[in-house]
Amino acid sequence: MIEDFSTINNGVGPVVIGDHTLIGIGCVVIGPVTFGHNIILAQNIVISGLNHNYEDPDLPIVQQNVYTKLIRIEDDCWIGANAVITAGVTIGKHSVVAAGSVVTKDVPPFSIAAGNPAKIIKQYNAETKSWERTKL
Repeated sequence: MIEDFSTINNGVGPVVIGDHTLIGIGCVVIGPVTFGHNIILAQNIVISGLNHNYEDPDLPIVQQNVYTKLIRIEDDCWIGANAVITAGVTIGKHSVVAAGSVVTKDVPPFSIAAGNPAKIIKQYNAETKSWERTKL
């Protein structure tokens, strides 16, 4: 399901959406992005595989090329409201991104990431069968 006021833009890269994925109100998804299955995106999230070049100081940024890096969101993830996921990031299986987080690095499977920039604050321990806080 793609809820109202969301934008899915595949102009610079494909957007692949797996089964049973919910894209909440007001989200912006700019490819290249691949969503696994059973994903929940809350409201007003920005997921953009697109960046602008800026390296040439003699040329306005708007006149420089763009580049893309694939974003992968693996199966069973939940992305909280107002989060931002930047180009090239992978969110591992069954992970959570807390509301308002800015994710600039990969999130391992079975992890909870929070903050700006996002850091891993919990991970699932299969031996103890519990979510455990990480040392920051």
